[in-house]
Amino acid sequence: MLTSDTVFPQIVAVGERALLITFADTLTTEAVQQVRAVDFHLQRFPLKGVVECIPAYASVLILYDPLRVGMSAVKDWAENACQNLESDAERHPKRIEIVVRYGGAEGPDLPFVAEYHGVSLADVIEKHTGRVYRVGMMGFMPGFAYLLGLDPSIATPRLATPRTHVPAGSVGIAGSQTGIYPLDAPGGWQLIGRTDQVLFDPVNEPYFALSPGDEVCFIPLQDNPLS
Repeated sequence: MLTSDTVFPQIVAVGERALLITFADTLTTEAVQQVRAVDFHLQRFPLKGVVECIPAYASVLILYDPLRVGMSAVKDWAENACQNLESDAERHPKRIEIVVRYGGAEGPDLPFVAEYHGVSLADVIEKHTGRVYRVGMMGFMPGFAYLLGLDPSIATPRLATPRTHVPAGSVGIAGSQTGIYPLDAPGGWQLIGRTDQVLFDPVNEPYFALSPGDEVCFIPLQDNPLS
């Protein structure tokens, strides 16, 4: 159990087949960067018997085969990675620009977000496009990137009742995060726009347009009347 006195990073056993490295008990950019750096190190220097490493916002889960490698060896491997947080991948993140059509049928919740915060539609667009976002982690569906860095002044709760269908490319806000739906799917994020950017291609490599640690900039479509 994590407490106010916990010293990070923490490495603890999760059952008999996994170790969890935790870097923080709250969501911070620093923790995301540490996860990125450690995951990069683990992938660069693999350990036989390790099945998979799964990075999240502030932790990395290491799954291993106890018949091939012992827990103590995996823990030593993880501790060594934590002592080597610097990486070229972290110092030089990839930056992707994503063009978005805001409002209208493409962003049906933009008026609600504006009204919720007492600002204009253009203000929401300006605040949303005025930040450089960091991919904190991937999840929910293939290619879905949780983006950190949303202006707190437009942070908006999820829908009370999720939609049964959200079109691929939809750009949404949920709490203090923003993200893009890579596929048609149900979802409860506040939809403010849509992009034609392909985020998940199951046939051609690279399959995912975004990866943890990448930077994302949203660009309003030039002929968008709201921008």
